[in-house]
Amino acid sequence: MEPVARDDAIARRIDSILRATGWYSDVRVSATDGVVFLDGSTQTDEHRTWARNLAANTQDVAAVVNRISVTPQTDWSFTPALNEVRALLYKGLASLPLIALALVILPLAFYAASLVGRATDWALSRQVESPFLRSVIARTVSIPVFLIGLYIVLQVAGLTQLALSLLGGAGVVGIIVGFAFRDIAENFLASLLLSIRQPFRRGDYIAVGGQEGTVQSMNTRSTLLLSREGNHIQIPNAAVFKSTIVNFSAAAARQEYLEVGIGYEASIAAAQEVIRKVLADHAAVLSEPEEPLVLVDSLGSATVNLRAYFWFDGHAYSVLKIRSALLRLVKKALMEAGISMPDEAREIIFPQGVPLVSLDARSEAASTPTPLPPPTDAPAPPKVAESDAEATASEGELENDTESVERHAAGADIPEASQDLLSGADRRL
Repeated sequence: MEPVARDDAIARRIDSILRATGWYSDVRVSATDGVVFLDGSTQTDEHRTWARNLAANTQDVAAVVNRISVTPQTDWSFTPALNEVRALLYKGLASLPLIALALVILPLAFYAASLVGRATDWALSRQVESPFLRSVIARTVSIPVFLIGLYIVLQVAGLTQLALSLLGGAGVVGIIVGFAFRDIAENFLASLLLSIRQPFRRGDYIAVGGQEGTVQSMNTRSTLLLSREGNHIQIPNAAVFKSTIVNFSAAAARQEYLEVGIGYEASIAAAQEVIRKVLADHAAVLSEPEEPLVLVDSLGSATVNLRAYFWFDGHAYSVLKIRSALLRLVKKALMEAGISMPDEAREIIFPQGVPLVSLDARSEAASTPTPLPPPTDAPAPPKVAESDAEATASEGELENDTESVERHAAGADIPEASQDLLSGADRRL
């Protein structure tokens, strides 16, 4: 068996090594029963740790008490900075081949991704009408092509782990951004779903979210409507997707109704026939899918209320103009047929006159009724000649005025209107 080294021999061995490095000042090494005590100072934590490891690896050392203090030295020279710059330049020169490879592969990957995207868009041009949906599918197919090129560059450069770390950080950032801009993301997803479902097209007259108008365009944020007054209305796509959509232009035939009140003394059947004949003879009223109907709607306080239903071509005619023309003709026909159209005021008739009662406090007996004098013959009001034309000059030609409103509103400067995600097909064409 080898003899156990004495404590003083261990201390001298470690002390000589530490002094030989030149990293330590005021070095003092002592050993007692195999426990080594290190004293002194150094400039870095690495040197302090190195001294402790040296003592621990020395033969017959049971434990190490490291009391070396770290005292950083202030260096006022530019040598450390120059060394770092020199090392950075060496790394840059060593990375030149990788940079050249990236400059070749990344453009090729981008070009290949663009080519795949255009090919996908062309292949879907007949199957998918929405340009926005085609664009989303094309980008979904082309992005992996570019990512393959980026992966090759990172793999050759040995930065695969860095790429994974960046992707993980990007995922966290994406979640944070998603919460911050959830309304924008919601509108974008709604525009995508609306492009797939296509509940309306450009030029359709719709009602959604309490607003009515002709669809002008749809972008990734909102849907643009043009009202009858020529106002542009922008509705967020999320609200459009969640609301009930009434598409008045989905079919050409539309049903509308008129309300007319006649007197109780008039014949309901006769009034129904007069109104039905006026509707049936009008050129704008369709006989298909159903002939005009005149139904009793309710019994009012002074009138019997009738409701007349009719169909017309919503693409060719304006509902407001047709209602005006038909109400005018119905009123003329009822007056010529002798059918009264009283107002809501109730008429009370006293055939025996109105009794007069004395308020004399001395007598409680009522005086005898005094009949009113018979009414004098008042001249009848002059009859007003009503036009029997299907459309007057005030009503225009009854045509749908949507196109004229669009022409006048075409000069409006709306930047978002240029980004149209709707299909180019127009139902009115």
